[in-house]
Amino acid sequence: MKTLLIVVAAIILLAIVAMAIFVFVVQNVETPAYQVVAQDGPFEIRDYPALVVAEVTRRGERREALSAGFSPLAGYIFAKERAGDRVAMTAPVTQQRAERIAMTAPVTQSQDADGEWVVQFIMPAGYKLDTLPAPATDEVRLREMPAQRRAVVRFSGRTTDDLIAAQETALRDWLKARDLRPLAAPVYAYYNDPFTPGFLRRNEILMDVADD
Repeated sequence: MKTLLIVVAAIILLAIVAMAIFVFVVQNVETPAYQVVAQDGPFEIRDYPALVVAEVTRRGERREALSAGFSPLAGYIFAKERAGDRVAMTAPVTQQRAERIAMTAPVTQSQDADGEWVVQFIMPAGYKLDTLPAPATDEVRLREMPAQRRAVVRFSGRTTDDLIAAQETALRDWLKARDLRPLAAPVYAYYNDPFTPGFLRRNEILMDVADD
């Protein structure tokens, strides 16, 4: 019995240490600044400033395209092939459908195997477009996104297609109830690494809306 208690105590201690490390890492990763215009539970309207991003385009299903896009972007920020210093890691990694589809279509109706997705890393706020190191190839593109007003729903859990579809539907319903219309395809934002437990994850779906 004493041995069992020691083992249980050790597991609990390891869990607490892991949680502390997780909180430290998450709190020290830069995320884009924004101003909250309105809040209603997990839903928000936010104003984002202009953001500089590195992005790639990949084809395939959502998860497949996200995984394929992550590698060249990580190679860019960690200076694996290009010259210059590393760029600090930020969160979230974002993903958006690149093809023109109806803005009312949920994710489950548009993520066929031939779908095209843009995967992005948001650059740290200290960089401008002309101060970032040049990518090693044309595969990684640097660009500045204009200031935007976005409606957002925040949720936890592992980002399965079913969970994303349900949250996207909830956000669309919330917008419809307020006579707001999305202006572009939704953006899926992933804040955590694959090893983070689902209940600790921060995920978001963002939709551009008019700023009036």
